[in-house]
Order: sequence, then C-alpha cells, then structure tokens
Amino acid sequence: MPVYEYQCTSCGRKVEVMQRFSDPPLEECEVCHGKMKKLISQCTFHLKGTGWYVTDYGSKGKKDSNVSKPKESKASAKASKDKNTSSS
Repeated sequence: MPVYEYQCTSCGRKVEVMQRFSDPPLEECEVCHGKMKKLISQCTFHLKGTGWYVTDYGSKGKKDSNVSKPKESKASAKASKDKNTSSS
C-alpha cells in the first residue's frame, strides 16, 4: 500500500498516510481543520523475503566463480611428474 504525504495549508503540519489508490485524499487537517494538500515526495520501497543479494544473487555468483578446473587423470599426472623428475 502506498504512503502519501500531506501538508496543511493553514498550520504547515505534515502527515504521512498509508492509503490505497482507491481511497479519497485527505481534505481536512485534524489539528486546525485547515485544507490539506498532497505533496510529491520521494518514493520508497520495501524488499520482502529472505534476502536480496546474499540469497538470490550472491550464492549463484560464488558457485560460478568457484568452478573447478578439469582434473588431470592419474596417468597424465604421473607422466608429468616423471617428466619433471627426469629432466632435473
């Protein structure tokens, strides 16, 4: 549900109100009974759920970056070892 900000034209009091789109705008100040004016303010949003970066994107990126290199077979590893020791 959106939050709207109103200001009284008489006393200058500011109020934030959660309203549905279908709700009528506030017209009267509760304190001085002056006329209320709807203000244009910065919009905010709330992220709901278990998490944003850590659970949704971070773990996927970490898995991709930790992909292991293809392992050498035992025979090719032994051949490289023998080759390195014989050339020394």
